[in-house]
Amino acid sequence: MRASLFITCFNDVLFPETGRAVVDVLERVGCTVDFPPDQTCCGQMHANSGYEPDATRLARRFVDVFAHSDVIVSPSASCVGTVRDHYARLAAAADDPGLAREVAELAPRVMELTEFLVDRLGVVDVGASFPHRVTLHTTCHSLRIVRLGDRPQRLLQAVRGLQLVELPAADECCGFGGTFAVKNADVSMSMLSDKLRRILDTGAEVCTSADNSCLMHIGGALRRQRAGVRVMHLAEILAATE
Repeated sequence: MRASLFITCFNDVLFPETGRAVVDVLERVGCTVDFPPDQTCCGQMHANSGYEPDATRLARRFVDVFAHSDVIVSPSASCVGTVRDHYARLAAAADDPGLAREVAELAPRVMELTEFLVDRLGVVDVGASFPHRVTLHTTCHSLRIVRLGDRPQRLLQAVRGLQLVELPAADECCGFGGTFAVKNADVSMSMLSDKLRRILDTGAEVCTSADNSCLMHIGGALRRQRAGVRVMHLAEILAATE
């Protein structure tokens, strides 16, 4: 199967190793991966901040760039949720029936990495080895928008040597929320403090997630506290062969 990688602007700029890990995993399970070079931001931060015309232009660009892709795979539940949940509303608000038709045709082909592996390919064991104690932060978008369910857990449980420990109150937000962390810094830090305490209580060596945005928020605080816990995107664990 041929899959197009939607890396997202966030990962492209700050966490390119996650994109490389996605390619490694997909190729290991038999996929051919292409990377449309004209891709850019999905428009999530514009839409969430009230800049709908700008978000709509980015939605049109996304549709044009990936129009001929059989399936579009991304290591970001947040951005996948934007395409599948927001684009139709943007097209309707712009009174653009052409864009609405294209979005309706394309959106079902946009998949987060774990749902693509488990649902489309029927793969749980991707041949990974990672002998560490790991806890999983369930991001808001992966839980409530994309509804990944237990797919990330099933993939992690199949990794050789990995000990998966449950994170208490895993369904609670880490406090990032994109611009929320900037506009509501005090509330964000309070939520983050609760999340950090629970991560440390697990005794995990690594905190993982389906979104690097949350991991950046969590990881920054862990480093500042010299907590001895590192963060890794789930794709990087699945790509590991330690």
